[in-house]
Amino acid sequence: MYCEYVPLLQMQRDLYRIPLGQPRFDAYLRMMIEPSRQDLRYPFHLLNPMAKDHIATCYDTLLSFDADEIAAVALSALQPMLAGIYGESYRVALVVIDDLKGGWTNRYATDYHLRFPDEEIARRSPRWVTAIIWSGDLAPTIDRVREAVNLAVLRQAYAWQLRSPITLQDKLEREGKVMRQAGCTLPILDRADLEYTREVLRPDLNETDMRTAIQCMYGDEAGRTLGFPPKGLSPYAGLALALHDARRASR
Repeated sequence: MYCEYVPLLQMQRDLYRIPLGQPRFDAYLRMMIEPSRQDLRYPFHLLNPMAKDHIATCYDTLLSFDADEIAAVALSALQPMLAGIYGESYRVALVVIDDLKGGWTNRYATDYHLRFPDEEIARRSPRWVTAIIWSGDLAPTIDRVREAVNLAVLRQAYAWQLRSPITLQDKLEREGKVMRQAGCTLPILDRADLEYTREVLRPDLNETDMRTAIQCMYGDEAGRTLGFPPKGLSPYAGLALALHDARRASR
């Protein structure tokens, strides 16, 4: 499996130099779609072309510390591991998703589908691995860029080596391993909350539906944004438990 980094941040930033309105949206379509095949030229289907001024600040911060170069170096560090995996070649890029004022983007549902893409999402971005920066986070950092690349590429590597996770337990185990290997330090819960979360999740570990997965992985705050009933879970409780268990298993 070979991955090549493609710097696309400046292209994304330049889109937002066009005044908000139809001309910007038209430019977005021309930039994204390959006219000859009506296929995606770049993995911008989750980008918000009508984002407001805050998105420019996020891009300017990324460009100020050359996030594309940071991402390319992070990918280079993964290449020895990737070389041992039989699989396709991919292009990797950083893309900013507007979950702060995007309107049409629910962060939790979007993040879930990025972790566990269905065939339609995969079809839209053939041979692309997208490393995500969220506009709703605090100002992006070098560490966050490295983590985004590691998560996206390692997840794709696991997809080639193992069957797609089906049950909640499968998903938690896969994501825990990916987050640990990517060097993630968050999410985190204290010991009591970890054990409480483990007990709450136990009856649902064999469930396969998206609603249960989002409720358990992201917690009550996430479920509330989608109209799901609460389970009494802290933010990102299931993912925190998955990371904790993966670290413990690797010792």
